[in-house]
Amino acid sequence: MNTTRFASVWDAIEDTPEEAANMKVRSQLMMQLKSHITKSGLSQGDVAKLLDITQPRVSDLMRGKINLFGIDALVNMAAKAGLQVQLQLRDAA
Repeated sequence: MNTTRFASVWDAIEDTPEEAANMKVRSQLMMQLKSHITKSGLSQGDVAKLLDITQPRVSDLMRGKINLFGIDALVNMAAKAGLQVQLQLRDAA
């Protein structure tokens, strides 16, 4: 039995390291946005207006439908929500 260990679930389920890296960034952005939205106490309708997206799109974000969001869209939403996005790169180990 092979017991391969992965640093992340994305490393285990994505076909390439590049796809895994993309999913890691997207999931982190989504989790931070969801947390920020939840803490704000705003309705999904109010959040939609703030982010200039539709309420169903807010619902998709809050339900974690990661396949519906690209990095660009998530960065734009974070900026509109008043969050500062920073990127940190490290050598792969």
